[in-house]
Formats: sequence, C-alpha cells, structure tokens
Amino acid sequence: MKIGLRILLGYFLVVALAALLLAQVFVQQVKPGVRQTMEDTLVDSANLLAELARDDFLAGRIDDGRFAESVRDLSARDIGADIWGFDKRRANYRVYVTDAEGIVVFDSTGEALGEDYSSWNDVYLTLRGEYGARSSRSDPEDEGSSVMHVAAPIRDSAGRIVGALTVAKPNRAIEPFIARSQAVVMRWGWVLMGSALLVGLLAAWWLSRQLAALRRYADATTAGERAVLPRTAGEFADLGRALETMRLRLEGKQYVEQYVHGLAHELKSPLAAIRGSAELLEGDDRAMDAGDRDRFVAIISRQSERMAVMLDKLLALAAVEHRQQLEDPQSLSLQAVLEDVAEDALPRLEQAGVRLVMEDAPEFPPVRGDAFLLRQAIGNLVENAIDFAPAGSEVMLSAHVEGSQAIVEVADRGPGVPAFARDRVFERFYSLARPAGAGGTSGSRSSGLGLCFVTEVAALHAGHAALDEREGGGTVARLVLPLA
Repeated sequence: MKIGLRILLGYFLVVALAALLLAQVFVQQVKPGVRQTMEDTLVDSANLLAELARDDFLAGRIDDGRFAESVRDLSARDIGADIWGFDKRRANYRVYVTDAEGIVVFDSTGEALGEDYSSWNDVYLTLRGEYGARSSRSDPEDEGSSVMHVAAPIRDSAGRIVGALTVAKPNRAIEPFIARSQAVVMRWGWVLMGSALLVGLLAAWWLSRQLAALRRYADATTAGERAVLPRTAGEFADLGRALETMRLRLEGKQYVEQYVHGLAHELKSPLAAIRGSAELLEGDDRAMDAGDRDRFVAIISRQSERMAVMLDKLLALAAVEHRQQLEDPQSLSLQAVLEDVAEDALPRLEQAGVRLVMEDAPEFPPVRGDAFLLRQAIGNLVENAIDFAPAGSEVMLSAHVEGSQAIVEVADRGPGVPAFARDRVFERFYSLARPAGAGGTSGSRSSGLGLCFVTEVAALHAGHAALDEREGGGTVARLVLPLA
C-alpha cells in the first residue's frame, strides 16, 4: 500500500473516531442535559404549586377550590409563545394532588381521581420527606410516551407532610428542541468531517507528490540517467538536497575511477607507439636512413597529437556529463548554428580534399538550447564524416522539421558503419579505423569521444542522436532536437 493511501486511511480513521466521539457526547450529554433542565424547572413549579395549593388542601376543597379552578383554566389558556422558533399554544402540565395515604384527591385531567398512587416513586418518596420523581411511559408499548413526574410535599402549619403535589410533563415536549440541536450538531459534524477529509486528501496528495518526486529522482540517478533535483518543500527539500549531495559525491568518485581506467587503457596504444619510435631513434643513427627517421618522428608527432586531442575531448565530455540541465538555454536559429559549423570545418575539408554541401534550412521555429554546445556536437558529426569520406567526395549538412522536432543530418559516402559496431559507436573510447583514401589517415583511430559527446549534448537538450545507413552507400548521422 502506498504511503499516501496509508496516511489518508490513518487520517480518516482519526476523523471517524472524532465524529463517533461527537455523536456519543451528544447522546450522553446533550439529551440528558436538556432533560435535567426540564426536571429542574418541574421541581420549582411543583414546590410553587404546593404552596399555592396548601390552603385549599387543608380546608378540604382541593378539588373544587380556587386552586383547582385556576389549574383547570390553565389548559384553556392560549399561551401564544414563540420559543426559539417553536410556536407554543397550550400548556403541557398535568397536576395531581394526593393525601397522606397516597390517594389522588385532585387531578387536572380528572383521569386518576380517587386512585391509589402511594406506590409511585414521586408520591411514595415525597410523603416520606425525600425527593420524589419518576419517568414512566403513558403507553407501555410506545418508547416516546414517557412522562416526567416531580412531586413536592404539602405541609400543615406544624410542618408535617400531609400530602404531595406532582407536576407531570411529557418528555416529547422537549423533543423538538433536542431534534433541532441534534440536526445542527450533525450538520456541522458532517461539515467538519468533510472539511477534515478534504484536508486529509490534500495533505496525503501533497506528501505523496513530494515523496514520488524524490523517488523518481533517486530511481533515475540509480539508473544512471540525467536527473534534475525536483522542487520540494520543508523537510523534503532538505532530504532532496542531501540526496543531491550524496549523488554528486558518489558520482564524482565513480566518474574519476571510470575515466582513469578508460584513459589509461586508451593511452597505452599511443604511448607504446611513441616509446617504440623513441627507442629506435635513440639507436645507432647509421642503421637508419632518413626516410625511416622521418617516419618514426611523424609517428611520435601523430600519437602525441592524438593524446592531446583525446585529453581535450575528455575534458569537454566530462564538463557535459556532469551537467544535469542547461543553465541558461536560449532561443536559437538552427540555420545560423549550421553556418558557423560549416565555417569552422573549412580547414579540415581542404586538408582532406572533401567538399561540404550545406542545404538551406527552411523557415521553422527556433530550437532552445546552448549554441556553443550545439556547435561542438554538430562539428563532431561533421569531423567524423570527413574522416570517413573518400577524397573528392561530398559531405551533406542539412536540417528539417518532423512534427515538433528539428533534425540535423550529416551524410557521407564512406564505407558505412559495420553491423557489429552499430550499437557501440556512441560508447566512450570506442572508435573504428579510418579507411584508406578517406579524409583521415588510413588505419588511424579517433579518440572515441566525439560521438559520446554528441549523445550527452543531445540528452541535455531533451533530444537524441543516431547513426543510419545512407541510401546508395555511406552513413547518415542525425541529431534530433525539440523545437522551442
């Protein structure tokens, strides 16, 4: 399971637990709290009515006195109250009075007059001087028919309890208030949960995106690809910088090791030729004629030049390979770059007896890149073509557009690339012997770094390089670049 999904699930679990806790708090605290408030009101009402009913109760006219008349008139009163948006028109109270034996002597509804209520907790406890209250269903089958009863004692002039007055109120009278409170809490609870979930999604997406970018960077680095440190924030930025530093140090160490091994291997051949020629020149001059001496001096000069060229190209290649991206790419006219390359190649063309034919590039959008690197890369392709082109032949230099790409082509009429070498010509230090009669010296080899340099420059420009057979004989080298 991906880390982003794990973070999201963990966060959602926390939010779900918070929502469950909210629901539990409402059930366990809000509902009982509302009922406790109602009970407190009933306690006050019962004690107030007990005081008002005392005189009629002691005088024996509790069922037909002034108190009874006032209570019965209450049921006909139009209250007309607006309580927080709820319209209240009738009183929900039921009032009944019992004597010292628990017999009902007054009932505002008239339904229980004369019945024995001594066993009900409200009456039973009150007549014994304790707090009496109960909640009972008016319909045993209906859970919502519960009624809260709170009683208060009626005392005589000596302070003795001679009766009990109970005020009853249906719990469903407060259900609209509880339901509305529950709806508000649930509505905002869902809003809170949705907002929390949205925040969780955004956080999980952001974390996954940061980690995925760093992972792709690490994978590309491991695969030896050119990778640019992604944009990250916070601790991820610190981690990215640490990875970049580690990559540079490890690559630098490995790079030096590879180059030292490769350079040492490639220098063996020219050094052996120089050493052998020098030993022969140091021998008895009388055993060597002038022609042999000149030939050995030429070998030393040629191999020394080869080593110098190899070192120069090696330094240029190292500078390109260590760059992860172009620092300041510019919008370039490819035609202008080709003209510069053609001008730079004139001395080599005259020396090799080869003619360069450059086709005018049609008008197309510019490419974006580094003009110096592109001139060097295309120049290497031209030099490579001159080395393999037969004397008196032509090297074609052209550019055209295919879709969103600009393609530079350098074509010669040389012997072509053998099948066994086609997959290796872009490797570092790999080179083929120049053919007899070509622009280079017969049997000589290049540094094996030119085409490798071309591929690195192409990769820096988000392009690629390739070698193909040319129709009619020869080779076509292509440098493919994206248009700006």
